[in-house]
Amino acid sequence: MQQHTIGREITQIGVGLHSGVTTHVRILPAAANSGRYFVRVDLPDTPEIPAAVSAVSQTVLSTQLGSGEASVRTVEHLLAALSSMGIDNARIEIDGSELPLLDGSALEWAKSIASAGVQPLSSDEVPPLTIKEPIWVRQDDAFVAALPAQETRFTYGIDFELPAIGNQWHSWSLSSDRQLASSSFVAEIAIARTFGLLHQIEHLQKSGLIKGGSLDNALVCGPDGWLNPPLRFPNEPVRHKILDLVGDLSLLGIFPCAHFVAYKASHNLHIQLATEILAMANG
Repeated sequence: MQQHTIGREITQIGVGLHSGVTTHVRILPAAANSGRYFVRVDLPDTPEIPAAVSAVSQTVLSTQLGSGEASVRTVEHLLAALSSMGIDNARIEIDGSELPLLDGSALEWAKSIASAGVQPLSSDEVPPLTIKEPIWVRQDDAFVAALPAQETRFTYGIDFELPAIGNQWHSWSLSSDRQLASSSFVAEIAIARTFGLLHQIEHLQKSGLIKGGSLDNALVCGPDGWLNPPLRFPNEPVRHKILDLVGDLSLLGIFPCAHFVAYKASHNLHIQLATEILAMANG
C-alpha cells in the first residue's frame, strides 16, 4: 500500500484521564517511512517516542510508550483514529505525559483528521504483514487471537455481572478502501466512549489513577444502571473495546490481513498478541 500522511496540522487541548493534567497536542505531516511518532516538546532536546510495539512501557488501564526517560500515556484512541483513517506517518507533538481524553472516545480526533484530509506520499509500498497460522494469547478465560483471513476484521466480546452491560459482542471490518474505512470507523467505532464501573472508582482514585475522569468523559455503570445515559449504542462498551484493540494493534505499523478476536481482554493481552505477531513475522 502507498503511504500517506495528514493533509495539514491539527491541534487538540484536553485533560488526561489518569494524570488530570491539561496537555496541548499538535499533529503534523511527516515524511514517508517516518511512521507515527510522539515528540515531548516540554522536555529538553524534545525526545521522540515511536508508536511501536517495542516502545510499550506500561499497559495498566491504558497503553504507555517510552523512550529513555520520556513517556506518553493513553495513546490508543488517537492511534486508532490515525491508523484506521489511513495516516501512516505523523509527527505528534505533546507538552505533557498523557494524551487528552476529550469526550472519552476517538470522535474528536477522527473529526480533526477528516477535516485535515489525507496526503499521499511518494514512496515504496509498505510490505504486508501476513498471518499464516492462528496466534493465541490467553490469561484465565480471557484471550485475544489473530486468525488467517481474507480481510482485516476485529471481533470483541465482554461479560460483566452488572445487568446494564452483561454479555456483549461486536464485529467491525477495516475496509481496504481508505475512504470507506475512514467513514465506517467514525460512524461505528470512534464514537464509542470509555467506560468504568462505579464500585471500582474509589480504589482507582486511591491508586493515583483516573484523576481526570468525570461523567463528561467516561460512561459510569453501577448496580442500578448507567449514571450518565444515554448511550450512543446499546453495546457502546464493547465497541470501545474494539477502539482500544485497534489502537494497540496499530503499533505494528500496519494491520495484518487477519481476523482479530478478543474476549474479556486487556491492553496487556493486546500488546502480547502484537509482540507474538512481530515474532512470527521476523521468524
